[in-house]
Amino acid sequence: MVKVISPQDTTRNRAYELWMKAPNPMVTFLKTLDVSNLIKVSKKKKMKFNMLLDYCIGKAAVSINEFYILPVGDQLLQYDTIAVNTIVKNKTGEVSSCDLLYTENLEMFNQSYLKYTAQVAETCQDRDLSSDSMVIGTSAIIDTEIDGAVGMNSGIFNNPFIIWGRYKKKVFKTYLTISFQFHHTQMDGAHAGRFLANLQQEIHRLK
Repeated sequence: MVKVISPQDTTRNRAYELWMKAPNPMVTFLKTLDVSNLIKVSKKKKMKFNMLLDYCIGKAAVSINEFYILPVGDQLLQYDTIAVNTIVKNKTGEVSSCDLLYTENLEMFNQSYLKYTAQVAETCQDRDLSSDSMVIGTSAIIDTEIDGAVGMNSGIFNNPFIIWGRYKKKVFKTYLTISFQFHHTQMDGAHAGRFLANLQQEIHRLK
């Protein structure tokens, strides 16, 4: 469910005044994560690495109130659920977009991931949950090791967006550098930093 809210009724009123009409209101943080445990859980449970990372992204976001508010046009929209987007290579060799509603139950999230990514790959039709959920965008460039990436400010898609490439194996651990882009009206650097700290914690806690 989504509703239009007044900036004055939120903690983002000052940010709305400062950043809503800024030429480039998007901010990008780079973070290197220790994903060794994701590799371990992926092998143990025979679950896909990207699915597990999408799950941890959703779990890291749900406890931060700012993720439920999104600037769209001149309005602030408030959602009561969060979804995580994943990019799927479809049967034509092109890419399609698949939104997945976050649920705390890992098995259920995995089932949804497998079902809907397969559906999107076969039909070549995007699965869009943005009318009901605040969607966190992701893009995995798994064929390349990257040190960072900056998304574009289109003025249309203001959603938080995470990009990553191939993970890097060191002697005892595996690391993944991600970029996290967010609209400054939606959250401040402190909120973004807390999300990234949460994400690392959720990766470590996954069993």
